[in-house]
Amino acid sequence: MNRVSIAIAAFFGLALVLYWQTQVKRSEMDAVKVVGIERPDFVADDLRTTEYNEQGLIASKVTAKHMEHYASSDITHFTDPVYLIYPENGKAQWQLSADKGQLNKQSNKVSLENNVIIDAIDIEEPLQSVTTQAVTLDLSTMIGSSQEMVYIKGKGFMIQGLGLHADLNSQKLSLLSEVEGTYESQ
Repeated sequence: MNRVSIAIAAFFGLALVLYWQTQVKRSEMDAVKVVGIERPDFVADDLRTTEYNEQGLIASKVTAKHMEHYASSDITHFTDPVYLIYPENGKAQWQLSADKGQLNKQSNKVSLENNVIIDAIDIEEPLQSVTTQAVTLDLSTMIGSSQEMVYIKGKGFMIQGLGLHADLNSQKLSLLSEVEGTYESQ
């Protein structure tokens, strides 16, 4: 055998080895893929959105640092969401913020978690702030609920209790148990 024949045989041998290694790595990568991990259909950073009701009035405004929407489940996840809620009369009355949020469009419910703060927009409101670790709000009925400890601050009072039921349309709020309050005389 001459040198040219040996070089051609070595070249084809090397090509065969490289092709075999590529196929082994590709099959390893296919084996690593985890079945069932869903990827978002779309994402947004620094989100700002406005939703309108059937009468053309603003129903809610949402801002978030990051958002991921999953079309198969119709669920949207938010990082640092801030909701402005517009009850029946069309004026923004409440601002809800949290570290994490989730909107289920099928049930039309928003779940907020970690450092949830509900602030009154009008500084003349007797109830100024509600703080808890988790709250769920039905956007159709504007009824919110929580099973966590709730802290309420208002003009001249502070109340805490376990569990919450709040109707934002009628502006009625109930603490469910273990209620304690501090009132300041004016």
